[in-house]
Amino acid sequence: MPDAGFHRLRPAAAAAIAIALASFLAPGASAETATPWRHGLISAHGDAGFFYMVQNGFAEKQGLKLEIVQFKTDILALQALIAGEIDSFEGGPDGSMVASARGGDLKIIGCDWPGLPYGIFTRKDVSSLAELKGKTFAISAPSANPAVVARAVLQKHGVDPASVNFANLGGDLDRFKAVAAGVAAAGIVSNEYVPIAEKQGMKMLAAARDALPDYLRQCMMSSTKLLAARHDDAVHFMAAEIQAWRYAVAHRDEELKLTRKITGIKADDPRPEFVYDDAMRSHAVDPEFTIPVQKLQWMNEELVKEGNLKQAIELAKVIDPDIRAKALALAGAK
Repeated sequence: MPDAGFHRLRPAAAAAIAIALASFLAPGASAETATPWRHGLISAHGDAGFFYMVQNGFAEKQGLKLEIVQFKTDILALQALIAGEIDSFEGGPDGSMVASARGGDLKIIGCDWPGLPYGIFTRKDVSSLAELKGKTFAISAPSANPAVVARAVLQKHGVDPASVNFANLGGDLDRFKAVAAGVAAAGIVSNEYVPIAEKQGMKMLAAARDALPDYLRQCMMSSTKLLAARHDDAVHFMAAEIQAWRYAVAHRDEELKLTRKITGIKADDPRPEFVYDDAMRSHAVDPEFTIPVQKLQWMNEELVKEGNLKQAIELAKVIDPDIRAKALALAGAK
């Protein structure tokens, strides 16, 4: 059953999210003394073990009672954070940068998955992105990370995004199925579908990270207001995340087991193994939550080029390195 406290979410957001609740009490702590922390995640995929590992005792060791709220897109998570319905979320930093430029109260406090896992998937008979002109292209919400990445990849390959017909066809699996069924000629989808694409008569035509090596997939976001009011709690939460990600990176079998538990992906489905091994091989994840300022600045400038920002924002206003710095001290040596 969803936590009754989330019934206050706006109807549009409530209809779009599924609740995954994990409540842990620190050893010897009572329900009254444990500190609640509400954290938003995008719908669980083949990499879920990395993001949910914090539930496996790491949050409770930092004295937190953790509630994880699962959102369909990072835009919905962003809206929930601005509305005060969650305390933090992990998602594409581009949406937060745009929201900040428009007066939203957002802070980037660390980045756990700097590598870009998306790719443009098509049927096998498509040989170039230029062939997609005039065709239906499956994206997520227009301002969400996959959609922004799709437009940027097309531009990088010399294809005007305005020449394709973008259609919001849901999450990764929905978009993958849309291409497999011929509903869309192409779709922006996580590369976790590479090992099962061939059986569906599909392929990944272009890898996003090859075209956009500086594009950040995911960072941790909170708000100035919350970080001021709950500074110590935020430090403990970040410390728990750092410890959890370090553990996930070092324990492949346990990360894979947790991924299958969270998602229900069957034992004969190769996606979790592919995601883990690809992430390790390409150094796509960062358990230290480094804030890559140069990459954020590149994204800042790209958002201006794409027309999402009128002018580049002052990054210092949307980055808070203090939380991570103190969390690293709490988390201990790497």
